[in-house]
Amino acid sequence: MSETYKSAGVDIEAGEKTVDSIKPYIKQTMNKNVLSEVGLFGGFYDASFPEYEHPVLVSSTDGVGTKLKVAFMADKHDTVGQCLVNHCTNDILAGGATPLFFLDYFATGKLIPEVATDVIKGFAIACKENNCVLIGGETAEMPGFYNENEYDMSGTIVGVVDKKNIINGSNIKKGDILIGLKSSGLHTNGYSLARKVLFPKFNVNDTPEGMNETIGEALLHVHKSYLNNVKPLIENQLLTGISHITGGGIVGNTSRIMPEGCELDIDWNSWENLPIFELIQKTGNISDEEMRKAFNLGIGMILITRPENVDKIISACQSDNPLIIGKVV
Repeated sequence: MSETYKSAGVDIEAGEKTVDSIKPYIKQTMNKNVLSEVGLFGGFYDASFPEYEHPVLVSSTDGVGTKLKVAFMADKHDTVGQCLVNHCTNDILAGGATPLFFLDYFATGKLIPEVATDVIKGFAIACKENNCVLIGGETAEMPGFYNENEYDMSGTIVGVVDKKNIINGSNIKKGDILIGLKSSGLHTNGYSLARKVLFPKFNVNDTPEGMNETIGEALLHVHKSYLNNVKPLIENQLLTGISHITGGGIVGNTSRIMPEGCELDIDWNSWENLPIFELIQKTGNISDEEMRKAFNLGIGMILITRPENVDKIISACQSDNPLIIGKVV
């Protein structure tokens, strides 16, 4: 019997089925700047920016880490794609940038069209919500490389900011106020520790005492995008710094943009922990110090501003439950 690509584990027909099923979702993200159709070797985007005095491109790439392991356990794949787009959006937003387009990479051992479609549909949903084009991507089937029914993914985002609106922390000074925007949960960091602590004792479908949802639901909440509320603040030059709280926690990430001579004074009692963080800490007997390193602890983004702008910012960000969590000293 002669060998075929399919007998080696690569199903071209499954790939074609996946592409056909995701095309309608991808097309929903397109806008007038896109000069190419789905399926070409590259995506074309018109790089004229008449509304910008001095446009600067900003890019970032990332994944969602072992949050995928929870998605596999729960057999729920329609949220992790949204998490990836929103994570990347927040990363460039921290520099003042608005997203233009996003490219994804999805890889698996055996392609299951329904699962791949759920993930990529998540990319499209979040791209549309962030006014960002899903301009291209790659779906790779690599037999023998991944565990059965598992996959990995990453994404790259490109955005633009007017040079005068770039935010890099250089204008931060003593007395500036830290305004925290609430997270929806772990977002996309800390899952290796959370899984190690929780899953020897609990099942993904358990609802422990003190929680009103299953562990799986709490861990798979979509990583929030803060673009819609924060973009106008950037355009009005009300911020001196933005910190996206990912791996390394509040101090680790916000310290990255502190000028020399400036430090953080955080009031750790100014907000309530989400139940999922309480469960992780109690179950694993984890110290406060370690929790603050590994998790966002309920604060997904920090906006830094002069004291006179605080009221305007809190008013503009009501849907993100803003609150003062400290200051620069």
